[in-house]
Amino acid sequence: MKRTRTLALIPILLFSFLLQAQETVRIGKREILERVQENNSQLRISQQEFLAARAQYRQTNAVFLPNISVSHTGMTTNNPLMAFGSRLNQERVTQSDFDPARLNNPDRIDNFATKVEVQQPLINLDGFWQRGAAKNKMEATGLQSERTGDYMKLETEKAYMQLQLAHKAVTVLEQALETAQANLRLAENNFKQGYLQRSDVLAVEVRVTEVNNQLQYARSNVKNASDYLMFLMGDSIDVVLIPKDSLSVQLNPVTTPKLPGDRADIKAMELAAQARRKMYTADQLSFLPRLNAFGSYELYDDEIFQGDANGYMAGVSLTWDIFDGSKRFGKTQQSKAEFKQAELELEQHVHQSQLELNRATRALKDAENKLQLTQLALEQSKEALRIRNNRYEQGLEKTTDLLGAETQYSEKQLEYYQTVYEYNYAVAYLEFLTSSIE
Repeated sequence: MKRTRTLALIPILLFSFLLQAQETVRIGKREILERVQENNSQLRISQQEFLAARAQYRQTNAVFLPNISVSHTGMTTNNPLMAFGSRLNQERVTQSDFDPARLNNPDRIDNFATKVEVQQPLINLDGFWQRGAAKNKMEATGLQSERTGDYMKLETEKAYMQLQLAHKAVTVLEQALETAQANLRLAENNFKQGYLQRSDVLAVEVRVTEVNNQLQYARSNVKNASDYLMFLMGDSIDVVLIPKDSLSVQLNPVTTPKLPGDRADIKAMELAAQARRKMYTADQLSFLPRLNAFGSYELYDDEIFQGDANGYMAGVSLTWDIFDGSKRFGKTQQSKAEFKQAELELEQHVHQSQLELNRATRALKDAENKLQLTQLALEQSKEALRIRNNRYEQGLEKTTDLLGAETQYSEKQLEYYQTVYEYNYAVAYLEFLTSSIE
């Protein structure tokens, strides 16, 4: 029997040895939050999304700023019209160039032209509204990035509390294992002295094995919680994290939960709806004409990069696209539908957020009640175990009754710490739902 029990404990002891052999790092919640803020991949992705939206907004500067281009072109031709025009641009036309024979059959001519062109938008109403929409989109993306930061903070706090809970479970089960092993030694001594039956010793051995199995799972949870926190911090080092502070009840700073109108995600959706509205207005204004100024300065010569002759041109153009195959009608209808959709999504999100806040408030109240009950049950089970343990040592209690009291006490401990975790998470989640823009 002893050999069988020893063989059963080998995998558990081996797992415990491997877990203890891994590098352990003590770390606090503040340090974890700082490292998540600096290295978390999701936060870095949201930052890049904001930078992309800002770059799109900066592209709309073209509504106000000129478009300037420089070109240098070289060509050779004996085309009558091109040859005469090139000589004219080079300011080399003489009386002999008007000879009909020479006009009809000119010699080959080389022409090099350097040209500076400037286009300046003057009135572009749809472009103005598109710029406003791009700005709203950029601001909405920034607020979404801020809300992502709030969520990652909540997720980090949750993961840290899970690490605390996992370590508490290990501590409780290690104590339960020590107690079970002590009872096993006492039961074996009593069996040898003829005070207990073999079935009583076997019941205690089963209890030891059960606690060992639970302890193995608890240590696996410690490793899982450590791995997830390392992932959130943007690191892949294989370590076991040990929290600097133990799991304890956190105070609730939110006294009167109320959905804030300036919460980052709500404001982001409001800005997104405004952007859709402005895009709809821009599409409506695209039916109006556009006014642009243009100008160019040109240098001509028959040799490369010389430019002995020059000229300029400046003007204003009014363009009006009357009909483009009903493309703009369809685009306007699409932007109107997207604008209405954005408004409906905003309304739905606000209602859903209020529903979630009401649910979280009730969950916190339930967690408070459960915390009081589990704390009372823990005290009662501890006292019951103490009484039964004393009576068992005096031979006044059955082994099964003692094992039941031990099992109940360890279960109530685990249940209590699980309730503390649930309460703390309910507090953190309520803070997340009621957080405003910083």
